[in-house]
Amino acid sequence: MLQSPEPKYSPTAPTNSYTPVKTAPPTMEQATIGRSLVIKGEVSGTESLFIDGRVEGTLSFPDNRVTVGRHGNVVANVNAKELVIMGKVQGNVECTDRLDIRSEGSLTGDVITHRISVEEGAILKGGVEVRTPEKKALPQNQAKQETPKALAATAGA
Repeated sequence: MLQSPEPKYSPTAPTNSYTPVKTAPPTMEQATIGRSLVIKGEVSGTESLFIDGRVEGTLSFPDNRVTVGRHGNVVANVNAKELVIMGKVQGNVECTDRLDIRSEGSLTGDVITHRISVEEGAILKGGVEVRTPEKKALPQNQAKQETPKALAATAGA
């Protein structure tokens, strides 16, 4: 028997398989404030934030990065783990890790941070205090006080 040269169609075999791929891992989530947005008040969160619009008030992201884009304009006190400035920031800044002011960025306000980087061409007006990272170990007398409690808890179990 003669067979046709054309491939046979099988309805069970997929002809085109597509699997969506995430571009960033879930730990790298980032919220964005776009160019046309204006936010007045207190902004806080537990993910990174990218600002390309205007924010007035306070920013509190103590465990994450805040990035002020080239079109970003922030008139607020900022508390963040990391702050990257490519736009304009007016207000006091406290970073638990580092502050990075890029060449097109400007900051007017006092700074408290562990590490700081100011590129050539950037503007920084205000006081700068660079602190050493604090050790998170418990004081010895506090650790000794907790030991008998832990022993009592295991003895009663």
